[in-house]
Amino acid sequence: MKKTLLLLVIIVSCMSFIDWHNNMDEAKAIARKEHKHILLNFSGSDWCGPCIRLHKEILGSEAFQQFADASLVLVNADFPRAKKNQLSKDQQKRNEVLADQYNSKGDFPLTLLLNENGKVVKQWEGYPKDSPEEFTEEVKFAIDQDK
Repeated sequence: MKKTLLLLVIIVSCMSFIDWHNNMDEAKAIARKEHKHILLNFSGSDWCGPCIRLHKEILGSEAFQQFADASLVLVNADFPRAKKNQLSKDQQKRNEVLADQYNSKGDFPLTLLLNENGKVVKQWEGYPKDSPEEFTEEVKFAIDQDK
């Protein structure tokens, strides 16, 4: 029992959980410093079914997380609708600025790959029809093409 519990603790502590940012200026600074691309995702975390699926099935997958941890700075511009999930006024303003700049049509989900300066390299509208591994390969290919 103790060995099983110890093994479980070791496995959980070694798991890599990717960090989603909510401030594009900070994300750009990190991307420039670490020479990474930025993945910007527009989502409605409490009302958009495809957004919820995208985060759970693709962006939360082991294949994507391993790649993202080493190669991307992740930014989530969330637009929840339920009163209990509302973001701070400052965060709402930051997300609206991002939407004005990158998502003027109001698509959800919308996922953009940006270079370290915020220039769009590739975009995915809606839920990708790819497996997590295929989506990860698409992102890798787009990054390689941008070098």
